[in-house]
Amino acid sequence: MFPSLFTHTSLTLPLEDPILKFLLILVIILAAPLLLNKLKIPYLLGLIIAGAVIGPHGLNLVLRDSSIILSGTAGLLYIMFLSGLDMDMSDFRHNAWRSLVFGLYTFCVPLALGILAGYYVLGFSIYSSILLAGLFASQTLIAYPIVSKLGIARDKAVTIAVGGTVITDTLALLLLTVIVGMATGNVDDMFWWRLAGSVALCIAIIVVLFPLLAHWFFKQVSDNISQYIFVLAMVFLGSFLAQLAGLEPIIGAFLTGIALNPLIPRTSPLMNRIEFVGNAIFIPFFLIGVGMLIDYRAFFRDWESLEVAAVMIVLITAAKYIAAWLTQKSFRLSPDQRTVIFGLSSAHVAATLAAVMVGYNVILGYTPEGEPIRLLNESVLNGTILMILATCTVSTFATQRGAHNIAVKQNRPPEVKTPRQEDHILIPVAHEESADELVGLSAMLKRAGEPNGLYALHAIDNKADDPNVEKQARKVLDAAAKAAAAADIYLQELLRYDVNITNAIVSVARERSITDIVMGMHLTAPVVPALPGIPGIPGPPSPAIGKMAVDILTQSNVTTFLYRPVQPVNTIKRHLIVVPEKAEQEAGFQLWMRRIRLLAENSGAKIALLAPESTLEYLRPKGRKRPANIDVVPFSQWDDIPSLEHDLRDDDCLWFVMSRRDRVSYHPSMSRIPSLLEHLFAGYSAILLYPVQAGDTESRYIRAGI
Repeated sequence: MFPSLFTHTSLTLPLEDPILKFLLILVIILAAPLLLNKLKIPYLLGLIIAGAVIGPHGLNLVLRDSSIILSGTAGLLYIMFLSGLDMDMSDFRHNAWRSLVFGLYTFCVPLALGILAGYYVLGFSIYSSILLAGLFASQTLIAYPIVSKLGIARDKAVTIAVGGTVITDTLALLLLTVIVGMATGNVDDMFWWRLAGSVALCIAIIVVLFPLLAHWFFKQVSDNISQYIFVLAMVFLGSFLAQLAGLEPIIGAFLTGIALNPLIPRTSPLMNRIEFVGNAIFIPFFLIGVGMLIDYRAFFRDWESLEVAAVMIVLITAAKYIAAWLTQKSFRLSPDQRTVIFGLSSAHVAATLAAVMVGYNVILGYTPEGEPIRLLNESVLNGTILMILATCTVSTFATQRGAHNIAVKQNRPPEVKTPRQEDHILIPVAHEESADELVGLSAMLKRAGEPNGLYALHAIDNKADDPNVEKQARKVLDAAAKAAAAADIYLQELLRYDVNITNAIVSVARERSITDIVMGMHLTAPVVPALPGIPGIPGPPSPAIGKMAVDILTQSNVTTFLYRPVQPVNTIKRHLIVVPEKAEQEAGFQLWMRRIRLLAENSGAKIALLAPESTLEYLRPKGRKRPANIDVVPFSQWDDIPSLEHDLRDDDCLWFVMSRRDRVSYHPSMSRIPSLLEHLFAGYSAILLYPVQAGDTESRYIRAGI
């Protein structure tokens, strides 16, 4: 009876059983990095070689069928989407003209060499020579996962290379469209209007409408799976729109990444899921599929294929290196940055394959023997396959070397500076509903890439007899831990019995060397007569943030964030941070400013620091680069805080840098802010930031300025 179990399993080659095919590919994805790391071979190249071995031109274990093509297409789109998503948008805008210059270098130099080689060396027609030159100009970011894995995706060289790739691929593919149209006699006056209109409409839809749709969806739907599927659908929709416009789908995927960049912070759970699924499944499938295209028999088929391949490989490599060298000299980049630019731009897969297949399928006529005369002949097709293998090899090794050197230099500890203090952020959590947002904000306030440093605390009255109290506390802590784990951050759960919650928080802050506290804001402003001149706005001063927060601020002296989330933190487009006069004289000024810089880097949202003129100069860091999305704005109307309402927009988060009473930056209007948040600014997310301040924090006479 046992042999009957295998009657439905076919072991003939190539494999047809979907289970065996998927198992084989998963084994390759698992084993390739483990084996090749020992041989110092980039795993990307290993996956391509593995694809060649198991493919139809190798051992013929797996056909490059529709399932491989589908997964590979998704992987290619994923690479381009991630390259747009990983970009530092402020840095991208700052380096946009550099990307444009590099894009023109890496398009024009190969184009010129390609036309000369095709027309004078290979003897092609002018149309075929120009189309061949378009193959030279296009490039594929096949090595992008290397720079992403090494943590230098936001280096200037990577930003320039990625932006330049979009420019050169767009120009190359537009050139393909025009040349094919001219060769077939389909270019007329309306051709140019249709092309320009469709491209402009596609870009407008992706860049303008996609962010609005995504912003609305993320505010309405908090389910993690639904958010991921939505993002994936947007990637394919953007790719399809680009295809309809006459562009390559990879351009649409990249533009989708740019459009969604501000809504998917670097440290968010959604970003972690996107990178995880792409790097684990889709991108390896794409690389294996590329390997399946490689036919080693093309080396021995005919001399013409070898001649074309040799010309293509030598000229493409030389042209891309010249473009990288010109870029280095133009912008004074380091040799390692030049190597990274050259490595990222030298691989030819996606756009090259698309162009060569289009040219191969265009038939201009027939010979007297009935043979088709193609725009690009079979020798170019075979030479392209060999060129793909060679350029992918050069690309992976060059990118690995340059990116590794840059990563080592970035991570080298300073010789003259003292070791920086490790972040320890304490998150008191009382309810499951608030855990996600508190953890999300905390993740944005810490360094990206550091998996530790978060502590979630739930305190229980040590006189409580209800056995369900501890069970509920565990559920709350589990919710916080899951929220952190989704962002690839380890969160330590702390359950503490104490005389009261305040004592538990203060004690843990001391025991764990806590640097920051992020806790929920619970406004309890009473209804009192309106303030003079502000109809309907309650006041006078009252401890509106609650007794527990007052006690914590009184008994501890760490940077404390009281957070009231009205909408998800990743949908915040702008943070308005109101800073009091003389804030720079407080002991914790640099500590909270560092958190603001990390927030700017990790979230991508705009930061506006509103402060008096005398304080503004201290908010502009000297001797270091300030993120381009941080602006400083003169503001001295602390006596008229309600006037801020006129400057607020939907999706703003309003911050107030506070002070304990009788400290140097304290302003009497701070006592009214909680009441204003409760009523006038009730529709906006808000944060009260209490910095470290000098003084005897143990004294009960030092009260929080609320």
